[in-house]
Amino acid sequence: MIERVDIRILKKPEELQLRDPVLVEGLPGIGHVGKLVADHLVKVLDVVKVAEIYSHYFPPQVIVNEDGTIRLPKNEIYAYKGERDLLILVGDFQSISNEGHYELVNAYMKIAKMFGVKRILTLGGYGVGRLVEEPYVIGAANRKELIEELKSYGVKIEEGEPAGGIIGASGLLLGAAMLEGIEAACLMGVTSGYMVDPKSAKAVLEVLMKMLKIEVSIEDLEERAKEMEKLIAQIKEMQEAAVQQYKGDEDLRYFR
Repeated sequence: MIERVDIRILKKPEELQLRDPVLVEGLPGIGHVGKLVADHLVKVLDVVKVAEIYSHYFPPQVIVNEDGTIRLPKNEIYAYKGERDLLILVGDFQSISNEGHYELVNAYMKIAKMFGVKRILTLGGYGVGRLVEEPYVIGAANRKELIEELKSYGVKIEEGEPAGGIIGASGLLLGAAMLEGIEAACLMGVTSGYMVDPKSAKAVLEVLMKMLKIEVSIEDLEERAKEMEKLIAQIKEMQEAAVQQYKGDEDLRYFR
């Protein structure tokens, strides 16, 4: 039976002995910016899976694997032991309902507290509705001193932005952490919001590495970012061609 939220702990805190781990959240969202970063960390770091989260707040479906077998949607938390210990939250979906967002965030917070997390960094994209050639990172935090830290790493704090607030786990985790006395910040890569954006993800990862004082390979994201640049160039060419075609049609009207 699938519960509202079903937490399955695979590794107990005493088995890993993490030292003040930072929880890094990167679930699917605008431009998949946060997901790209978190998935990349799981791929390039030597991690171990510590938890799986199943829920009936996820979309009512199963996921088909490459070999034709199926699995239930799930979110996962991985642990990394290094100079800076991490818990990395990744997964398939966020909630499809308002109630589910709160229930799932409570589950993530429960696991974070279990492992002694004292800082949370959430990752996401900030859609601006236009092509962004040079992405940058904007931020928000649940403590004023953390705002100053974000600024020192080049994160922009823009008055009134994001205008509609931070929706989903990336935002709710900041609020839930504040109630628990845990400092938390959100890093948002500016993106069009129209497509998966590895270029914006690369900008977020570069800030994240500075904050965590870790170095990871960014080769995969750089390659995907280059492909993204080619796609943007093609879109711009199509837009310019459409404008020229429109102007040509306007000119022809004088001869009709």
